[in-house]
Amino acid sequence: MSESGKNYHVSERFYSDVESNPSVGLANIQAAVPDIEANKDNILRAVEIFRDKKAKVAIFPEFSLSGYFWDDETACRRYMDQAVIENHTNWIENSLKPLLNDELRVVILNNLERGPGDKYFNSTFVISGDHDYLKEENKYTKTFLPTLEKVYTESGKDDRLVLEAKFGRTGFTICYDFMFSQLLLEYSALDNVDAIIQLASWRSMARREYPRMNVKTDVYYGYLWDLMMASTAASHQIWVIACNAVGRHAISGAEFWGGSGIWAPSGLPLVQASRISEELLIVHN
Repeated sequence: MSESGKNYHVSERFYSDVESNPSVGLANIQAAVPDIEANKDNILRAVEIFRDKKAKVAIFPEFSLSGYFWDDETACRRYMDQAVIENHTNWIENSLKPLLNDELRVVILNNLERGPGDKYFNSTFVISGDHDYLKEENKYTKTFLPTLEKVYTESGKDDRLVLEAKFGRTGFTICYDFMFSQLLLEYSALDNVDAIIQLASWRSMARREYPRMNVKTDVYYGYLWDLMMASTAASHQIWVIACNAVGRHAISGAEFWGGSGIWAPSGLPLVQASRISEELLIVHN
């Protein structure tokens, strides 16, 4: 057992008694900023727990290795230049991959990689055995970028990634991608996926107010998270497996919604993690 990393709260749920069905681990966690090494330790600790609890797949939020961007462009770039995946392949090969075994076969990890000019790509990597996670056809790069991310990252344009396993076909999205129905339609109608794995650093706080209608909310972004996960699952008749960051950004103060979970093709949330606290969520079978 690792001597480093956090002592996470663990929640386990059972979907069925069929032990041959896959079990999924969702890391509803907070990234330290700026502290890549602490994030590495926390990821390894979570992977150990998922493995020991017999999860087949461990899924981590967007920016779980680096943490999210902030407005001081000079300081942020200096830090993110250290965080790019190219600087941490030895860690993946020598520390992360050795934790995989016959039970835990796959880790889904998001991180930055070097892009054109002074930009990065925001990519999801599928880490498993001898699988070459850096090859273009084996990763997904975020397509739709919110305002702050356009400063730092380049779009993956019309990127899609579909992986096939004995349990079905899986597509991938990253955070803001989920607001754009055409991408989800291509996955469901053209690629015939059974599930979408969504990684995010989705915020909670944004005010929307309609005073004449007596309607007001301070957690508009959080409302959208719950709405879009459910409506996408129902409208496309697919499973949505979504892993989101939680907690407050140490520099910008931005608050992330958490609420990682699994939505059935009916649109019903079968399980959701905390919107306030870090939690490792494991859904068996």
